[in-house]
Amino acid sequence: MEKALKGSCIIGQSGGPTSVINASAYGVIRTALDNENITRVLGAAHGIKGVLEDKLYDMGEEDAKELELLMNTPSSELGSCRYKMADPDADDTDYKRILEIFRKYNVRYFFYNGGNDSMDTCAKISRFMAKSGWDCRVMGVPKTIDNDLNNTDHCPGFASAAKYIATSCAEIYKDARVYDTGMVCIVEIMGRHAGWLTAASALAGKVGCGPDLIYLPETDFDMDRFVADVERVYNERGNCLVAVSEGVHYADGRFVSEAKTSATDGFGHAQLGGLASLLANVVKQRLGVKVRGIELSLLQRCAAHAASAVDVSEAFNAGRVAVESAVAGESGKMVGFKCSRENGEYKCEYDLVPLDSVANFEKKVPAEWITPDGTGVTEDFIAYALPLIQGTVERPTEHGLPRYARLRKVLAK
Repeated sequence: MEKALKGSCIIGQSGGPTSVINASAYGVIRTALDNENITRVLGAAHGIKGVLEDKLYDMGEEDAKELELLMNTPSSELGSCRYKMADPDADDTDYKRILEIFRKYNVRYFFYNGGNDSMDTCAKISRFMAKSGWDCRVMGVPKTIDNDLNNTDHCPGFASAAKYIATSCAEIYKDARVYDTGMVCIVEIMGRHAGWLTAASALAGKVGCGPDLIYLPETDFDMDRFVADVERVYNERGNCLVAVSEGVHYADGRFVSEAKTSATDGFGHAQLGGLASLLANVVKQRLGVKVRGIELSLLQRCAAHAASAVDVSEAFNAGRVAVESAVAGESGKMVGFKCSRENGEYKCEYDLVPLDSVANFEKKVPAEWITPDGTGVTEDFIAYALPLIQGTVERPTEHGLPRYARLRKVLAK
């Protein structure tokens, strides 16, 4: 057992929001506030940028009931960012500033709640602190609806987005069949390089309302074959529901989407969009049938009303375990999930994995979980994802609407 380390902690959120990222933040905040070794809990405004700008919220000034409402509040309540830090060996300016802030507030624990790029930031800070001699334990708390983090069974945020996607596809399926005239519906789902979210549309098949065709970025896209697939299904069934990842690409690597690669986020990732409209126009021109293109867009990551109870619980526990592990002496790790699904029983245990084994890796849908023709997923994927979307969450309401957290956000001094 490591010696007790007393001091403040900082919790920051980074990257794209989810329905349950605030549940993870609450797991960190509540556990830290209740721990005698953590003398002060600070929330970074807009992730690591809040640390660099010395804009930190004193979470101890918040009402306990408002903090608890974070469990039901979507998006990143502390504010997020997409800020790429240089390698400290090439440019340590930001790291020296972070160390200055850590010294100012006696920060001995740093928790960063985010996805792949956020774990890279976390790993760099961890290495710099160790090299500088400042005793600070750094832990990554996972989140991403993309479900592409390495060394964990799945990621907090994925299940709730998956549940929303499957529910929405089932609703679209029912709506598209009310008339006696046929229609093709093309639903564009998030996923630049990994097709986990689009694959989740297949879960709607469990209630008889699944897509007829599913296209993931793990396989090359062929426009002529796509049109032929749609025509075949339409002729056979009179309707066709398509789920497609925004990041599907041709064999040469070009995105099918019309997005310009110059439109990128802070990490150089192309901002995709417009694929459903593009494919709908192609189908309409070539087949002459009624077509609708639907882009779920931000709704996928902020639909807290469709959150999975399993997801909310696991997100909170990821934050809790991060704090408990750091106080016990762990550092340079991310909280991962080790899960089993034997005999229809789902179990999740929490594991610590080195940040360096997570940062800059991208976990994709296994090839064996994609049907040989590339237009669907297998029962193995269904068995993997179905336990994750179970349970609904009772949410406080006000005036018939969800009651979200209203934090005071008192700046630390």
